[in-house]
Parts: sequence; C-alpha cells; structure tokens
Amino acid sequence: MSEYMIIDGIKVQIEGEKNVLELARKAGIEIPAFCYDPDLSIYGACRMCMFEDERGRLDASCSCKPRDGMVIKTNTPKLRKYRKMILELLLANHCRDCTICHMSGKCKLQEFAYKFNIEGVRFPNNACALSPDSSSNCIIREPGKCILCGKCVRICNEIQSVGAIDYAFRGSKMKIATAFDGDIANSPCVGCGQCAAVCPTGAITIRDDADQVWKAIGNPDIEVSVQVAPAVRVGLGTEFGFAEGENVMGKLVTALREMGFDKVYDTNIGADLTIMEESNELVQRVKNGGKLPMFTSCCPAWIRFAEDKYPDLLDNISTCKSPMQMLASTIKATYTGEKKHIHVAIMPCSAKKDEARREKFGGAVDYVLSTQEVVRMIREHGIHFKYLEESFPDSPFKEYTGASVIFGATGGVMEAALRTAVETLTGKNLDCVEFKEVRGMEGVKEAEYDVNGLKVKVAAVSGLKNAAMVCDKVRAGECDYQFIEIMSCPGGCVNGAGQPFVDAFKRSDMDYKGMRAKGLYDTDAGMSNRKSHLNESINALYDNFFGKVGSHKAHELLHTSYEPKKK
Repeated sequence: MSEYMIIDGIKVQIEGEKNVLELARKAGIEIPAFCYDPDLSIYGACRMCMFEDERGRLDASCSCKPRDGMVIKTNTPKLRKYRKMILELLLANHCRDCTICHMSGKCKLQEFAYKFNIEGVRFPNNACALSPDSSSNCIIREPGKCILCGKCVRICNEIQSVGAIDYAFRGSKMKIATAFDGDIANSPCVGCGQCAAVCPTGAITIRDDADQVWKAIGNPDIEVSVQVAPAVRVGLGTEFGFAEGENVMGKLVTALREMGFDKVYDTNIGADLTIMEESNELVQRVKNGGKLPMFTSCCPAWIRFAEDKYPDLLDNISTCKSPMQMLASTIKATYTGEKKHIHVAIMPCSAKKDEARREKFGGAVDYVLSTQEVVRMIREHGIHFKYLEESFPDSPFKEYTGASVIFGATGGVMEAALRTAVETLTGKNLDCVEFKEVRGMEGVKEAEYDVNGLKVKVAAVSGLKNAAMVCDKVRAGECDYQFIEIMSCPGGCVNGAGQPFVDAFKRSDMDYKGMRAKGLYDTDAGMSNRKSHLNESINALYDNFFGKVGSHKAHELLHTSYEPKKK
C-alpha cells in the first residue's frame, strides 16, 4: 500500500525519499536552504528549510524523514517571518560588497534576500573586521562572507578526506578555520577547490589571475600562447546557453583569438604525449619488474595528497608530467620568436594554479585560468559567444586523438593508456578501443584484462576519500593492481572546481558530471583516430625533436619526480 504526505495541500507519494525536502521538490515545491547538499551529510544548521505541521510546530525538512499521513505547510506567515529574520541576521554578519564579488548573481544569500524582499538590516555589521586569507595559490578565503553552512567542512572531510578546515571557536566568534587558525597554505589543503565549488556565498573562491593575463595580452612586446584542457570544452558552454556537456571548443578557439591570444593550442596533444610516455613506462614496469602498481600523475591535487599522506608510495607514481606541463614544456622548448613569450593554460582545476608555481617545472606555464575566469573574460570583452564561427587550434600542436579527449572524465586516462599499452604488449591491432569497465561516475571502478596471457588488473578512482581507501589497501598489500588512475575531484576533471558550478538542488535532478563526460566520449567516438600512438603529429614530434619515446630528451622535458611534503 502506497504511503503519502500532504504538502501545501498536495498529495505526494513517498517513494524512498530520504527527507521531506526531497519529497517537496518532487512535488515542485521549492523550500529554501543553505546548508543542504545531496552529496553530503545532513547538518541542519541554516534552519531556512523549516516547515510547519498541523499543530504549528516547526521542523527542518532536510533532517526530517517523510512519514505516511504527515500534513505540512512550507509557506505560512510564521515561516516567512522566521526566514526573513534568519536572512537579516546572516546579512548583519556578512560582507555586502555584492557588486565586486565573484558570486554576484549566483550567491544564495543574495538570491534569498531578493526573494524574501529584505530591504534593510537592523543590526550592525561586524564582518569586515575578518581578514581574507590569500596565502594559497589556488583559493581565496574571505571569512566576512561566510554564513557557517558547513558545506566546505563536510566536503573537505567526507568526500576528500583532507581535513584542512573545520569549525573553530564558539558562539559569536565561531568561524571556519584551519588548525590553530593559520593560513590555508600551511594546512593539509591540496588545492582541489571542492570547498569553493560548494560554497553558496563566495566565502571561498578560486584565485583569479585574469588581470595579469589581460596585461600580457595588451603588451605588444609579449607573445601570448594559450592551451585549453579537454574538460573545459564541455563545461563552458552552459554559461552561454548551450546544453550541459556540449562541446564548444571551436567557438572557444575563435573567442580566444578575438581576445588577443597570439597562439591557441589544445592540451589534448599534451594528453597524447602523456599516453606515449606513460604507457611506455607502464609496459617497462610490467616487463622488467618495476614498482607496481603504477599510479597516474595528471592530477596535481592527488600528487599533493600523496606527498603529504602517502610518501611511501611516491615511487609508485608515474614520473610523467601532466598534459598541461608536457605541452607547455614542448612549446617553450620549441619557441623561436624574438618577443618575450608568456604561456597560459585554461584548466577546469584550481590545483593547476599551484602546479604551475612548482619550481621543478621551471615556469613552463606562466598563468592558469579556470573555466570560470575565461567565462568572465569573454563577457568582459563583449564577445557574443553563441554566435561565433568555429575555428581550429594552431599548428603544429593541433592534431589530437580520441584517446586524449577522454582525459577529462574519470577513467579516461586509464582507458587512453590501455589503448596504447595493450597494442604495444600484444603487437596486435585493437578492434574495440573502448574499455567501458573503467567508465562511469562511481568512485572506484575495477577491471581485469588478459593481455597475451598476462593478467592486468586496473582501478580508476575519483575523490580523495576513495583514493585514500585504495592507497591503504596498496600499502597493506591487500590488492594486486598493476595500474591505478586517481583524480581528486569526484567524476574527474569535468567536475573540477574551476568549472561553472552546479547548484546543489540542480545536482539532485541531473547527472551533470555524466553529461559532461558523455560530451567527451561522444567526441572520442566521432574521431577517425582514437589511439595516441597513431597521432602523426606526435610521431613527427618524436622524429624531429625528442628522438624516441622514453629518450633522454623526453625524460628531461616530459618527466619529473616527487618528494614527501616538508612538515
């Protein structure tokens, strides 16, 4: 027998919803909330999502389970008065410089203040006394904008297992802080930026380097080149009216040229280079008894995490640089112009900003822009993005394969590497290049392949909590993987913190990560060449510059090493 609730006079069937908030949304009833997130534990701190029962009692819809026969209202005079008081109190302790905030127009506090017609605040504002923390290369923390919803704390602890921030102090002095209230740069923070991705008010944002890039573009004595990562092309379009996951790379290339970039390259060729070197490294380790399992090294937040928490596994990490660094190093090494050369990378990732600052990479990448920053720059330049003609990246770094495109989704690096490694080990042509077992948004995906009688067991992991779980098993000798891909952001780079964020309620209704990944897989499926080792431009690059895969010159420019984090 079916169970029902009556919500605002509407009979709603209960079908396994975990709370009243979800059930109300199914009926098309929007209950406001700050601290609720479908991917995180229930916290119930903001109290905006209260409902009123038949007896006039209030309860939080995010933490209350639906019960058969319940009759509630979500929009009564009492609730409106209650919510307006909450908003007024939050605004009384909140920086109100909305016009110069990156979250302006997307801020939940701003949205609700407008929705509930808040026209004045009766209480003094003391928030401006809190100093911002700009110590990180990746994120900026502005405590004056924090409403203590706790989303950043929960995602850092529950999803990423980093534990860089938590609640500190009590009462009116409570705030989100690092251990001993120090700078975020001196905490265990790995720069993944997932805290910024869920922050509803702009208290944590991705560091913005657009002004420095504009200055470089405007200087006639500087030649500015730019590369675009795979995930950016399927994340940016939604900001300009395209469907979620639609590939808009052609229009983005045109926009970048209009903005003044001298050369526009595709990071995909760096991904193909990565596969050439990484698959060769994997084959050599398998054949010669090298350190296994081998971990991928494309994700800088994962590298920081390993340096801090798993220093004993650093030798297991591939020595290959990330595609961004490989392409940048190659561009800088082959540049023959007379002007000063600045290279910019457009990435879906906040941690790439920190990677670019690592001394060992020699400044190959001068600036990293997030997808969000590029969206703002396109708008600032007055470009009508939707109506642009499509164009192609510049030579000689424009030919890429389907294998490189799928790097942006969890399991993509693994699949791309397998396409080349399996053909190398067997000497036979792969009829089916799709390794679908490592596709999907699950946090851990395992597969085993028979390669000429050799059993190759692999795992594709996303989210650092899942990475920690797998690393603990490797450390304890409880698994026999040969190859492990790790991406710090759940779902991979398509869900990087630099991508346009998706509201918590929208994330309940659509699989935006899957839609962005599908955009990459569809692009791969439509390409004539889907294997990195068959990329003629890559092979020409080896013939004319590197010599061969794994050569001394290749190691000099395309490989690196890692050391434990200094305590």
